[in-house]
Amino acid sequence: MMQDMTDQAAGACVARVVALHVHPVKSLGGIAVSAGRLGPCGLEDDRRWMVTDPDGGFLTQRQLARMALVTVARGTDGLVLAMEGHGAHAVARPPVDGTRRIVRVWKDSVPAVDAGDAAAAWLGAALGRPCRLVYLHDTGARPADPAFAPPGATVGFADGFAVLLASRASLDALNRDLPSPVPMDRFRPNLVLEGAAPWAEDGWRLLAVGEALLRVVKPCSRCVITTIDQRTAESPDPREPLATLARTRRARGGVMFGQNAVVVRPGRVAMGDDVRVLEEGPSNLLPV
Repeated sequence: MMQDMTDQAAGACVARVVALHVHPVKSLGGIAVSAGRLGPCGLEDDRRWMVTDPDGGFLTQRQLARMALVTVARGTDGLVLAMEGHGAHAVARPPVDGTRRIVRVWKDSVPAVDAGDAAAAWLGAALGRPCRLVYLHDTGARPADPAFAPPGATVGFADGFAVLLASRASLDALNRDLPSPVPMDRFRPNLVLEGAAPWAEDGWRLLAVGEALLRVVKPCSRCVITTIDQRTAESPDPREPLATLARTRRARGGVMFGQNAVVVRPGRVAMGDDVRVLEEGPSNLLPV
């Protein structure tokens, strides 16, 4: 309680949470929620499941844009996957002592548990190629990038860090430069914030959000997934928004939109929560 009071007194309120998104299966459809708990791996259930090729390499919309068409709902003890033309398929969370597989996310090898042949068959038919579905039980199995994250920070099957923040004002600024505006879901954030000036998040370092503390560690480099319409799996303009970001947000490591963060103190967050900046610094958009 004393720490909470200190956070509220010390930090200037710069924004509020206007949307929360959980993506249970990496690169499949997301779920909008009104509240959730931020734990070591981010929002509860976020990117704890992953689709892999038969050899364990991770698959995303980079290779299979139609992954955007698979919707995901939380089930009683697992997930319900659905796709037009393929119906729905319930997947139980595999037991801890289930069939273990070593899977790969970028350069990381991670122990996971296979979700079974039925899930693999349904996804294979929906996506048009052989694949497997796996679940991460051990939230401490994969360290976040130590070049940016503090010691002990972990991540699930997200690309690099537990939480992705995005600002509506920054999206509005980007859209003013684009030939055609893009929606926020192109960037697949966890927390969407409103009230700060465009790109103010580049200078944030430590945030109090609801009961949680987040350490902002680096801007998020963007890829071809941002060109994919998440409702149709098509790319209306294969160049955008990447071409515009390359002109306006190019930095060391790529073209950037949003900020990656790690969880310093777990806690509940909800829509409407204030976002307070406890530490600030210079822009982390480093020149090329």
